[in-house]
Amino acid sequence: MITKMKKLFFLIHSKEYEQFLEHLRSIGVVHVVQKQQGAVQNQALQDDINLLARCKTALKVLEPLASEGHSSDGSLCTLKEPSLPCSAEKVLEQYDILDAEKIVQEQTLQSLNRDRAQIAPWGDFEPSSLERLAEAGYRIRFYTCPLRAFKEEWADRYGVVEIERDKQKVNFITLTHTDVIPDIDAEQVQLPAMSLSAVDKDIAKTKAAIDAIPVKMAQLAAVGVPVLKSTETELENNIDFRRVKLTGEKLAADTLLLLEGWIPADKVDEVRSELDMKGVFFDIEDPTPDDDIPIQLKNNRFAKLFEPLTKLYMLPSYQELDLTLLFAPFFMLFFGLCLGDTGYGLLMIVALPVFTKLFQLINPNFSKWLVVLFGASTMLCGLLSGTFFGFNMYDLDIPFVQKMKGLLYTDNSTMFTVSLCIGVVQILFGMGVKAFNLAIQCGFKYALSTIGWLVLLITVGVSMLAGISFSNPVVAGILIVAAVLIFLFNSPGKNPLLNIGLGLWDTYNMATGLLGDVLSYVRLFALGLSGGILANVFNNMAVGMKPDNPVAGFIVMVLIFVIGHALNIFMNILGAIVHPMRLTFVEFFKNAGYTGGGMEYKPFRMTQ
Repeated sequence: MITKMKKLFFLIHSKEYEQFLEHLRSIGVVHVVQKQQGAVQNQALQDDINLLARCKTALKVLEPLASEGHSSDGSLCTLKEPSLPCSAEKVLEQYDILDAEKIVQEQTLQSLNRDRAQIAPWGDFEPSSLERLAEAGYRIRFYTCPLRAFKEEWADRYGVVEIERDKQKVNFITLTHTDVIPDIDAEQVQLPAMSLSAVDKDIAKTKAAIDAIPVKMAQLAAVGVPVLKSTETELENNIDFRRVKLTGEKLAADTLLLLEGWIPADKVDEVRSELDMKGVFFDIEDPTPDDDIPIQLKNNRFAKLFEPLTKLYMLPSYQELDLTLLFAPFFMLFFGLCLGDTGYGLLMIVALPVFTKLFQLINPNFSKWLVVLFGASTMLCGLLSGTFFGFNMYDLDIPFVQKMKGLLYTDNSTMFTVSLCIGVVQILFGMGVKAFNLAIQCGFKYALSTIGWLVLLITVGVSMLAGISFSNPVVAGILIVAAVLIFLFNSPGKNPLLNIGLGLWDTYNMATGLLGDVLSYVRLFALGLSGGILANVFNNMAVGMKPDNPVAGFIVMVLIFVIGHALNIFMNILGAIVHPMRLTFVEFFKNAGYTGGGMEYKPFRMTQ
């Protein structure tokens, strides 16, 4: 659900403005409406923003290295030498130097590797020997040409010596007097003025310099990360404060400032008492439909686990329903059906820290308890097919297992039907949510058309399943009522003819879109099936490819089993997240009339 909000207006004297903002920040519950006025022209703010960006960039590199670093030498401040000045600017300066050095050394290495590739076919020789030969009146030239274009008579005329020949080309040199220019149809090669051994030495030296940079980075990280984190927090607070400060609208010849904000309705009394104590003039109002109201989601512990998914799409608008709790059970079921292996689900729970890290690579806000729910759903859905790491559990001749098979086993044909039925249920549920949402936002009459579609689809479905003819008086009466709602109440208050036209358009969209929406849920069956097939393939590979030697055979079998299933789990977890998201964000949200676009509630407070 969405927390109810109240609008706040403050009127502050300019001399007391900064002091008031400090007090407002200490309260920590007011979402200040920030405007751009003056922000672009404020150089101090822009400088802080740029410095914050540099800190964040450096922290991405240095933070993973912090545990590997050691105290640096006297050229940098250290935790053991607090008397030395240590600032974010100094840390960033050292980081920029190391980063630039890394780029230069990597470019140098690329250049040296290119030089080596040019020199290597010709062998290791000193360029100075060519210079001495030139002083004696002779010159060596280097050529390469396709094998078919090489002519043997060049040897007699120009002293050609083959250096290297393969199936495609010939590398050769000519030895002539300095004033003789060989008339040869071949590409002349200009070699770097270095020997192969000298290039190899430079390459080794450059590689050593590159290898030393991570060590220097780790040393810098050991002392720099705490400084950068502290500076990052300070900058974020300063930037937030300056932005809020620039937000105030100047009134009465710049002597007064008007500030606008939002607070949760349940915090009104707390804020009112705080402001009354300071003698601040303020006004609290109810929001209007035209206001851009910040959104704070307020859900139970179960639904809160799924809030990162809602935020990944977009927050709801203030006037509509928060669908997090409504799609959460479906999403959990979808994940289990897509992964669909009892062994995989059990592994997710047993190796919870590992899988939590994996899920947080997809979205850092995923909780370990969400992983537990996904694992439990996967275990339960795996019982439908009976798969355990690709093996069929129901092949075991154990009474309890066979009893479970009789209760839960579902073949592929039935699973296909179940996937479609789940789609129908969620889409109809979404339409019901849409009708309820319209009734709340606009009034009950605006929901009548959606209710008509809901009644029509349910009546048609029940009649077909029960074998009741549409000519049955009860069924026909319900369908007529549904048609009236669809064609005459889709746009209340407008011309009836226009309503009929819009009803026909809605009918076309429903007929073309509904079937596609339902068929989209086949992916729940397809992903579960493909994952099971791949798991079985890896099992067969592990057994079929093991050597006859018992020890080596066991090792090879375990390696293939572990690596194969690790790849299968990784790929299927991605699919089990992405495809349920698609079904939720497209099929369900669309049929639920979800518009979204809400702005997140961010109270003005100190970042710790």
